[in-house]
Amino acid sequence: MIGSVIEKNKIMKNKIRESIRKYKINITDNQKESDGLAVFNRIETLQQFKEAKTVLLYWSLNDELPTHKFVEKWSKLKQVLLPIVQGDKMTIGKYESTMDMNVGDFGILEPQSIWDELEGVDLAIVPGIAFDQQKNRLGRGKGYYDQFLVHISCFKIGSGFDFQIVDKLAVESHDIKMDMVVTPSYFLE
Repeated sequence: MIGSVIEKNKIMKNKIRESIRKYKINITDNQKESDGLAVFNRIETLQQFKEAKTVLLYWSLNDELPTHKFVEKWSKLKQVLLPIVQGDKMTIGKYESTMDMNVGDFGILEPQSIWDELEGVDLAIVPGIAFDQQKNRLGRGKGYYDQFLVHISCFKIGSGFDFQIVDKLAVESHDIKMDMVVTPSYFLE
């Protein structure tokens, strides 16, 4: 019984990932920039962001809201941390500049050194493949963020495009829920 539920959830998650992938293929660079500006400008107005001294962000892939300009901008005002993938685990490192980053396992630029002060993270801005109305998050399927976020107790904001909001996601016990989700048109809190 439990095995069939897990298999059903896996199939449902993969269908959502495939559906979102089809939307991402058709989004233009101009739309990505516009949506990224809308989302991150909104995040800048949040009290949680204003009060945060140390922010975990992400160095965006081509199919995500673009973050590179915001990482650069915010790193002048706050400690900005970015993910580092090491094998099957995710850690974090402090962003200094693009010159001080290495290409990681998935072709993503990553900081060179590990940040060990996990209790010092005030805010996490997290990408996802999809989010639902209850602020559950669906990732790419490797569990990097879920395994990492369980170790930090900070406010978590999911960010994405409007088409990444779905009615309901299959949720498992290890899935980490967001405290808020921000897209250009949605503000789930």
